[in-house]
Amino acid sequence: MSIYREYDIRGIFQEELNEETITRLGYALADEMRHFGEYVAVGYDARSHSPILFEYLTAGLNAGGMTVLGMGMVPTPVNYFCNYHEFAGVTACASVMITGSHNPSEYNGFKITIDKLPFFGESIYALGRTIDILPFPLKVPRKVIEIDALTEYKNYMIREFAHLRGMKEKIVYDCGNGVAGLGLIDIFAALELDAYGIYTDPDGTFPNHHPDPSEEHNLEDIKAVLQERGDIAFAYDGDSDRIAVLTHKNNIKGDMMALLFALKMTNPIVIGEVKCSQVMYDTLRARGATAVMYKTGHSNLKVKMKELHAHLACEVSGHVFFADRYFGYDDAIYATLRMLELIHEGIDLDGELAQLPQVFSTEEIKVKTTEHEKFPLMTRLKELLQTPPADFPPIIEIIDVDGVRVIFDKGWGLVRASNTTPVLVTRFESTEASEAIRYETALNALIANAQHQLKG
Repeated sequence: MSIYREYDIRGIFQEELNEETITRLGYALADEMRHFGEYVAVGYDARSHSPILFEYLTAGLNAGGMTVLGMGMVPTPVNYFCNYHEFAGVTACASVMITGSHNPSEYNGFKITIDKLPFFGESIYALGRTIDILPFPLKVPRKVIEIDALTEYKNYMIREFAHLRGMKEKIVYDCGNGVAGLGLIDIFAALELDAYGIYTDPDGTFPNHHPDPSEEHNLEDIKAVLQERGDIAFAYDGDSDRIAVLTHKNNIKGDMMALLFALKMTNPIVIGEVKCSQVMYDTLRARGATAVMYKTGHSNLKVKMKELHAHLACEVSGHVFFADRYFGYDDAIYATLRMLELIHEGIDLDGELAQLPQVFSTEEIKVKTTEHEKFPLMTRLKELLQTPPADFPPIIEIIDVDGVRVIFDKGWGLVRASNTTPVLVTRFESTEASEAIRYETALNALIANAQHQLKG
């Protein structure tokens, strides 16, 4: 069951993701998909075992009665794109992206969309509980229609952003040897943009650095290139659904990107997650936007966007979701073009950020635990927060939409269990640096106490 996660299915190739498990997975997914149609679009990332997993999954999907629209190696957003467009005269009712995202190279996984909605949470866990009791599906003739979704996706972007043609700003970008370059190189060329990329060749061993732009040390190379020859820089994760945006002054996190993107929207509904800065929520509301705090996780945010008819959503880690002029999913390539559009329209990114209230925020700080202990640990922490120690900073409010976001008089502290890794994720923010440290120290002491009590 360890491979069945809140937002996707993820594990180590062969050790956990083997032929029997993945063929059964395809067979079980076919049973979920058949209610909506007979075609499922399947793509994969740059990992060496992704094509093998494609064959395993296809065998199961075919045995379950689904025809596969095979798109080969593509960015994850191209896979999502297939849910909204016709290919080879047919429309997919579902899609599966085979990707390990930013995980180490021995990992892989599956991001699943059915009827334009993410397949996640209890649906994934319930699927996992049935896999081992399924009979191994009988082999049937292979039913795969090869489609060129990548070209259609690139052509769409080139049409939508034709007004950027010939922009003079010098763009530099780092694909991290993931799949972003499969789309970006041709889009930038067609728009006649001055763009220079590093590590653009897909290589699932990630020989230059780990493809996770939310980790500062993975940005060292692109920062050096930006210093030498760029005006604006972008970096991407392994499957191109997360982005980092760098100027000469700022590393613009997802919540600050949302503030910038919302500048060109009239009274938008914007959804953030529990790690987003209070500055984002307060500034959006001051501008007349509706700002909603919700759970972390790309699947959660997509569902909430559809429920609220939201225009935009974001995660601090660099997932940015546009329903304004787009389809409501996280697409780092599309976000790149929307950011360039802001610059093209005269928005001074650094100038806008400089006008915001100054706060002191930590990066995401991870507290190691185990898969079995992380959720009981959160339960114990919530109990301890009901009667905190006498020297604990005064609590104004506790928001428990996802973990606990503890509101203090000059800021907040967040503790939540990661749904994908055996850690607690913490973040702290205050109008005063000393208070941010105080909140961090106090909550960390409470976490340590909770850990001690669980082990005791």
